Amino acid sequence: MRSMSNLPKCPQCGSEYTYEDGEMYVCPECAHEWPIQAAASEEETRVVRDAVGNELKDGDTVTVIKDLKVKGSSAVVKVGTKVKNIRLVDGDHDIDCKIDGIGAMGLKSEFVKKA
Repeated sequence: MRSMSNLPKCPQCGSEYTYEDGEMYVCPECAHEWPIQAAASEEETRVVRDAVGNELKDGDTVTVIKDLKVKGSSAVVKVGTKVKNIRLVDGDHDIDCKIDGIGAMGLKSEFVKKA
């Protein structure tokens, strides 16, 4: 059994309150049910690609291809900045990383190229 924080969101309504019931996931908000096996295969098939189409994986090193302003700061991530040991995540930003001199950040895969 997975911990609550690792359960997938409901594919129907996006609710984060899903739970397991035998071999099925159930959404208490919209009553949608789907098999656990199908959810596992969806997670495995998710592919994140960089700006030129290369497949990215956890631990890769990427290079920033565009100057990126950092929200809430006057800092800028310059073109050519190398980012090591990325982690792929779900959400608006595909990549979690740490950038020297700036700190922890979320990046979109469309603004990086695999090194």
